Amino acid sequence: MFQRRLEFLAILFCLCLATGAAFAALPELIQQVKPSIVAVGTLAKMRSPPFVLRGAGFVVGNGSLIATNAHVVPEATDEQDGEVVAIHVPVSNRGTQLRQARMVAIDKQHDIALLRIEGPPLPALRLQEKAVVREGQAVVFIGFPIGTVLGASPVTHRGIISAITPIVMPSANARQLNERVVSRLKTGSFDVYQLDGTAYPGNSGGPLLDQENGEVVGIINMVFVKGTKEAALSQPSGISFAIPVIYLQEMLRSIK
Repeated sequence: MFQRRLEFLAILFCLCLATGAAFAALPELIQQVKPSIVAVGTLAKMRSPPFVLRGAGFVVGNGSLIATNAHVVPEATDEQDGEVVAIHVPVSNRGTQLRQARMVAIDKQHDIALLRIEGPPLPALRLQEKAVVREGQAVVFIGFPIGTVLGASPVTHRGIISAITPIVMPSANARQLNERVVSRLKTGSFDVYQLDGTAYPGNSGGPLLDQENGEVVGIINMVFVKGTKEAALSQPSGISFAIPVIYLQEMLRSIK
């Protein structure tokens, strides 16, 4: 009995060390990935403020592509006002960097869009090659939960994959079947990641990262998924969702 207790304590000690190491590595992970996180919005030089944030995005591919949610990118801009789609690149101690962007690919079914930016390439994030995401896996997501009220500075949240669940859920009655839900029922369901961390609209389009290696495993979604999965709720919950990165990988392959 005494020997078993010693073995149990040894295992517990090792687990505590491993957890502590993961948490200790988090500051380094944040510092490494923040240069790849951008704010996505619209820019009109004569407007006040000139840049209006619509969501988050992150650098992928060769450094000139930005991944985000499709709903973050406006379907049209005010050409008379000189409005264009743009990204805000947080640059520490070097002022604001704004770059014009244009849409190069969109997947409305999975609410993903790819933008191409002008200027020198930015550091790209690594995408998870194999879809091996498990419930209970520690993850990190970065975005702009309070917009640009206090400056366009990326904010980090930590959580776990609390469930892997289909996006199509039966509605309680016919009145709750809106056009989007009907369309999804026709095209078929796909799994999304449910998170125990709370994300906000300004997080939409930001990366969901594996806490251990910093690879992107998903894209935070606070409109497209929540609006479907919580259509039957009278009060929205604090649950957050993310789209698996495999659909972004398919888009990247299609534009090469």
